[in-house]
Amino acid sequence: MSQESAGSASSETEVEPRSEAYSWYVVGVLLVVYVFSFLDRSILNLMVDDLKIGLGIERDWEAAFLMGPAFAIFYTIFGIPFGRAADSGSRKHIIAFGLTVWSLMTFGCGFARHFWQMALLRVGVGVGEASLSPSAYSIITDSFDGKKLARAIAVYSSGIYLGSGLAYMIGGPAVDMLRGTAPWQIPIVGAVPGWQKVFLIIGAPGLLVVPIVLFTIREPLRRGMIASKKAGVGTKLPFGEVVAYARFNWKALATHNIGFALLSFSSYGTGSWLPSMFKRVHGWEATEFGLVYGLIVFVGSASGAILGGVLADAMSKRGYRDAKVRVGFYAAWLWFPFGIAFPLMSDGISAMVLAAPASFLAAMPFGVAPAALQEMMPNNLRGQMSSVYLFVVNLLGLAIGPLIVGAMTDFVFSEAEYGIGGIRWSLLSITVAAHLMATVLLYHGMREFRAARDRFENGAT
Repeated sequence: MSQESAGSASSETEVEPRSEAYSWYVVGVLLVVYVFSFLDRSILNLMVDDLKIGLGIERDWEAAFLMGPAFAIFYTIFGIPFGRAADSGSRKHIIAFGLTVWSLMTFGCGFARHFWQMALLRVGVGVGEASLSPSAYSIITDSFDGKKLARAIAVYSSGIYLGSGLAYMIGGPAVDMLRGTAPWQIPIVGAVPGWQKVFLIIGAPGLLVVPIVLFTIREPLRRGMIASKKAGVGTKLPFGEVVAYARFNWKALATHNIGFALLSFSSYGTGSWLPSMFKRVHGWEATEFGLVYGLIVFVGSASGAILGGVLADAMSKRGYRDAKVRVGFYAAWLWFPFGIAFPLMSDGISAMVLAAPASFLAAMPFGVAPAALQEMMPNNLRGQMSSVYLFVVNLLGLAIGPLIVGAMTDFVFSEAEYGIGGIRWSLLSITVAAHLMATVLLYHGMREFRAARDRFENGAT
């Protein structure tokens, strides 16, 4: 493939003026959709005991399977075909379809009676949510120039923390409030126990956003296409050419994807088990924890993601061509004193005070990471390369992170040997190891990113 036709393709699209106000409106709508996706996927983190009692499961790792792998494995697998579709199809229709699917599946979790039923519904949530980010990244990249791309994607990415924060703030009190209430009797499907009513309450509203996506977002013209050797500009690249492009840039992709995935591994492992740690070690119930930590995530972590994008754009203006990866590297290093300290605190208030800056810094890389990928990829590869990035990040972070922490607590730092505080050692050992490996990869990744960006901008493929 080559970029010999990319210039003409770009010039043709310039007849469509970029309206900044409308572009930010699009980011706002996509942010709302992203918030719903994280609200739906994160609510289980506050229901470990309810899951174990209500579904008749016994071990932490089984609950972790529902929180992580049951969702994440299929989320990552289906991201690949959705990413390929995003590079040639209607991106807004892909998003609307996925939003419909995961909202219905979340609603259905309210009727699960057995472990396997909940697992299948979580698979459905994962499949639906796989549609979102590859298409969203591509739409946002075609709606902004490079000077504001990092902050635009960072604002969208803040939905991770706005949705998770809402899950904690709303979900915790809702679970506590509804747990002891009489079951709802629903025709045909039967009774819905108190704790499962939460799924109905958070699943239904997502369906109201589908028409907004379909009827208020315009499909933007694609910018920065590269030509296929066989089919020319404006067509889907053959899979072999996609693989060849990835192989040509494998060092940049590997250091970027795995480096940021290790930070995701740390974040998801912490987020999934922090409610249980505060309950077991510090005696905080779901409502107390949810309101306090939810506010930290909603405000602090979301601000961290946005600030990461703002800093990256500012550093880019000052000539740092690797600014987006560099922000991730700096944030990973700054996390250490807070990330090491908060699990070791003897009282919950001190632990929460230190968890706040740790959460802020842990969020900073996750707006700049996808923005960096868009910067070194042609338009008709962005969806596919974004889906590969999401595959690695979510397989390692969302699928394996919670499971490893649960398994470490069961088999290494067990209550039999470490008491109820074993979970804090699981969190500490896993997150510190992941951050150390991430900093090494991102340090080398800055150089590889600059080289890959130069190759793309100079037309070497």
